Amino acid sequence: MTANSLLQIALYVGVLLALVKPLGGYMAGVYEGQVRWLAPLERGIYRLCGVSAGEEMRWTGYAVAVLLFNLLGALAVFALQRLQGDLPLNPQNLPGVSPDSAFNTAVSFATNTNWQGYSGEVTMSYLTQMLGLTVQNFVSAASGMAVLVALIRGFTRRNAGTIGNFWVDMTRSTLYILLPLSLILAVILVGQGVVQTFNPYQAVPLIETVGYEQPKTGADGQALKDAAGKPVTEKVEAHEQTLALGPAASQVAIKQLGTNGGGFFNVNSAHPFENPTPLSNFLEVLAILLIPAALCYTFGAMVGDTRQGWAILAAMTLVFVAMIFVTVPAEQSGNPALAALGVDQSAGAAQSGGNMEGKDIRFGITNSALWAVATTAASNGSVNAMHDSFTPLGGMIPMWMMQLGEVIYGGVGSGLYGMIVFAVVAVFVAGLMIGRTPEYLGKKIEAYEMKMAAIVILIPPLLVLGGTAIAVLVEVGKSSVANPGAHGFSEILYAFSSAGNNNGSAFAGLSANTPFYNFMLGLAMLFARYWLMVPVLAIAGNLAAKKIVPTGPGTLPTHTPLFVGLLIGTVIIVGALTFIPALALGPVVEHLQMMGKT
Repeated sequence: MTANSLLQIALYVGVLLALVKPLGGYMAGVYEGQVRWLAPLERGIYRLCGVSAGEEMRWTGYAVAVLLFNLLGALAVFALQRLQGDLPLNPQNLPGVSPDSAFNTAVSFATNTNWQGYSGEVTMSYLTQMLGLTVQNFVSAASGMAVLVALIRGFTRRNAGTIGNFWVDMTRSTLYILLPLSLILAVILVGQGVVQTFNPYQAVPLIETVGYEQPKTGADGQALKDAAGKPVTEKVEAHEQTLALGPAASQVAIKQLGTNGGGFFNVNSAHPFENPTPLSNFLEVLAILLIPAALCYTFGAMVGDTRQGWAILAAMTLVFVAMIFVTVPAEQSGNPALAALGVDQSAGAAQSGGNMEGKDIRFGITNSALWAVATTAASNGSVNAMHDSFTPLGGMIPMWMMQLGEVIYGGVGSGLYGMIVFAVVAVFVAGLMIGRTPEYLGKKIEAYEMKMAAIVILIPPLLVLGGTAIAVLVEVGKSSVANPGAHGFSEILYAFSSAGNNNGSAFAGLSANTPFYNFMLGLAMLFARYWLMVPVLAIAGNLAAKKIVPTGPGTLPTHTPLFVGLLIGTVIIVGALTFIPALALGPVVEHLQMMGKT
């Protein structure tokens, strides 16, 4: 790894950690009712919606509110897509989206996954992008933050039957946190050159005429073939290019800050209209982890012991940095198989370029690999490089980051409540070791909490491995794979890892916009989001009803380096034991093949 790479990584991690305390403290003030600079607007929203802000909910009522609100959001996005051909703000006259693709996209954006089986430029109208997808970017993120706050209240309350009001938590998340940060970031991105316009697509002349071959079609629109059955081609010259435009900056800002990740354009943050400069690249990848990292401090502040938040943040950051130091060298090392083709790599990968396939030269290897690890550490899924073109080990790390459960920072809210569940498991294991009832933050961890925690931890692997198994067994699943062998298996495994852990990034090479994959991945996204949210809220409700137990000589301190190590071990062991067999069939085999070992 070069000195330049080390400097870029250190700068990124340093700025991220420096922002944790101020933003985390601000968010704690928001949820505790101390930050109210938009109070008149907040009260107006409650009156308009008929919400009684002072009326709290039991965990069951909170869960019902979450599910109903997200269901209505998904139905609205589905309807917008199907009807967009007859709606305004559609300057390109794009038709309605097919039912299976509309279902997949509606579920994807409602669940904060933002998996995209479509190309935004040729599929979604401006109205659908703004009123459907961008709005869901806000409210799906706010839903995850609300569930986290409810779980925190479970630890802070004693003998209580309620855990807060979903409508209040979601409104405050959106109004005080997501909207202001998105507005600031969007304005900066517009200044950097990210497009924000309602003008139709623009045709511009090319500086040089481009000639290429394309299949020749007959009067019926079908491709013509010669006597040998081969496609007939014709030479075409292009004198102009159509530039896709739209209100992109407003969506790019919240897609990163809300760990959504869905691109306005097909190539996502590799597109120069989404990510035009090194500064925009730095700010966007910083935004991916900003709120998830800061929420750790929010957690510590709300439970009255900031050391608890710093301990969880330390566990996340150690794993994150370690994975960067695997991915970047893997990409800088390049492909040794090139030596067999006469490519001289004796000067070292850093000098010869390493593996630049699928990467934008504006960002280079370090920023591409850093983004890949950050976007899969969080449940973001945006990309500035093609993960399918990474080396086998370089591509395995982003896949494994998702398979760990999206808890190494994870999504806004969802990542931290997932990590807290792992912390509950860690203290339970520690309690078994010493023969004492485990406690976490003054609450006894008993059978009910462990049953709910088991559901949270086991559902994603079941969806990922079960969905992958079905896809490789049926012909309709295998027919969408562009690459044979281990790499093709990796493409399918990555897709279900992404959907089953609410990430949304794609390995590419897999034609996923088919009825089979739209339906299967849509189901995985639904179950992965809500079958985890409900057990987390059940844990919150059960903990809130308990009394707080004073710490004693046998209490395991959960803010020490020892606990940080125990928490990391719990996360990695669960991820390793669950997914290593599947990874061995994909990226591990592919790496051995690349190295000439098989």
